[in-house]
Amino acid sequence: MNALIEGIAAQFGDKCEVVLHDLTENYDSTIIAIKNNHITGRRIGDCGSNLGLEVLRGTVKDGDRYNYITQTKDGKVLRSSSIYIKNSKGETIGAICINLDISDFIMAENTIKSITMRNTTDQIDEVFVKDVNELLDFLLQECQNEIGKPVTHMSKDEKIKALEYLDKKGAFLIKKAGDKVCKYFDISKFTLYNYLEDIRSSTNTNSL
Repeated sequence: MNALIEGIAAQFGDKCEVVLHDLTENYDSTIIAIKNNHITGRRIGDCGSNLGLEVLRGTVKDGDRYNYITQTKDGKVLRSSSIYIKNSKGETIGAICINLDISDFIMAENTIKSITMRNTTDQIDEVFVKDVNELLDFLLQECQNEIGKPVTHMSKDEKIKALEYLDKKGAFLIKKAGDKVCKYFDISKFTLYNYLEDIRSSTNTNSL
């Protein structure tokens, strides 16, 4: 597998980050191999992105995505592909992610448009972080944006809707996420577990 990572990176040069994730253990530390890590600044031992959480949670059944556009925190525009690896039981055990920095191409888009093939409808929100706590912070902010108001102004139903959003995004696969979520929403763990049980029961019933 390392030879494949090396080969892809060598083919596309130093503008292409290639990452191998092990998704069988703690999501706090999934990166086991990475080439050209200056693209996103991540290292071996760092966590995966929010998209991987959705695949592991089961929110996204077919997680493979090709040629989608995303952006790093420092403004690099990336054309990315994420390919998930399954074992003989069909369980997701890993992923290979390719992130090609096309920022320079976009600056000269009028002359090399055929290379970038940039389409805003392909925009996918993916965040690249080093620490899984940053990833949880991102998801908490996203769920607040989804509701459209700060937590202090949310009703009980709106908090439940926000928790449902977090659950679908795989937030509770992050170790000790419950502690931070409880503090964020000012609820007890007992309340959190009850809300999640209701949410998941409702989801399972609706899918029948």
